[in-house]
Amino acid sequence: MGGEEQKYIAEAFETNWIAPLGPNVEGFERELAEYVGVQGALALSSGTAAIHLALRLLDVGADDIVFCSSLTFVASANPVLYQGATPVFIDSEPNTWNMSPAALERAMQDAEAAGTLPKAVIIVNLYGQSANMEPLLAICDRYGVPVIEDAAESLGAAYKGKSSGTFGRFGIYSFNGNKIISTSGGGMLVSDDIEALEKARFWSTQSRDQARHYQHSELGYNYRMSNILAGVGRGQLRVLDNRIQARRAVFDRYVSALADVPGFAFMPEAEEGYTTRWLTALTVDERVTGISAVQIVDALAEENIEARPVWKPLHLQPLFTGCSYYPHTENRSVSDELFVNGLCLPSGSSLTVEEQERVIAGVKRAIQVVCEK
Repeated sequence: MGGEEQKYIAEAFETNWIAPLGPNVEGFERELAEYVGVQGALALSSGTAAIHLALRLLDVGADDIVFCSSLTFVASANPVLYQGATPVFIDSEPNTWNMSPAALERAMQDAEAAGTLPKAVIIVNLYGQSANMEPLLAICDRYGVPVIEDAAESLGAAYKGKSSGTFGRFGIYSFNGNKIISTSGGGMLVSDDIEALEKARFWSTQSRDQARHYQHSELGYNYRMSNILAGVGRGQLRVLDNRIQARRAVFDRYVSALADVPGFAFMPEAEEGYTTRWLTALTVDERVTGISAVQIVDALAEENIEARPVWKPLHLQPLFTGCSYYPHTENRSVSDELFVNGLCLPSGSSLTVEEQERVIAGVKRAIQVVCEK
């Protein structure tokens, strides 16, 4: 926590605004929208809820197709299933680790030829970095397909000076406990389409009609954020820029200590982007290092240090068996390579220099042990 959260929580208690309504909810929506530069925002119970409502706003339903980044957490695609639609997964590109324009173009060509263009494309911004939005948007515009930008991991990042999450018809953010700022659980749907946001607001409060009694003419959801958690979010938003600087400093220290290790390659920063470095991610070439990414994760675990592999691509998940997948090129799947070779090191904003040095030492010991064998 940054320190100001308690002020907003106390105000919620003092005014008895506890439910999913109140000044903190309105304030959080307004302040987040101002921060990223959009016309409106809707505070929700999760980023997943935001994706779900965005899909419904785009009239995604049974038998529809939705294209989605493959290298991401399952929450990016689960709402496609909620709507009875079918996901088609698109590979990453090497320069950003995000959606490959080349793969997206091939998928669009095939879909147009088959008469099955997608109802939407969910572009995910991975590990604090925006996707290469310009060519991706150009492709989607050419085929008339709207974009949902999943910026759950990239609040505070930018692409060509514009905030991550503000390029698509709708953008979503997550405030889960592991994100760069947190409300413990929560999300936000953002857009310049105020009318659409108001419709989503209606759905998010169980679609209660304007009537004296409880009346419901449309399917609704219990998706709104509480006034207390919105107060936490308002306090967190005030330290977001500091958190970004802290994460980037963590990344820079890792690079300074480990970039010269043969076979190590850190997640690149896109030439026209600004990443928050939400997580420090890198790849390990076992052919060069003699040790795999998984072995490093295991070695660190033995020292009570938690590192993790990168996301397992969704096209490899049992849940999505049978779904189509378009690799970066016909002979190369970048997300498969990243899954095998990638790992994420401890990257919290509160990570001390001493703690980070312990992580670095653990990585070096793991390599040394393998070399000695």
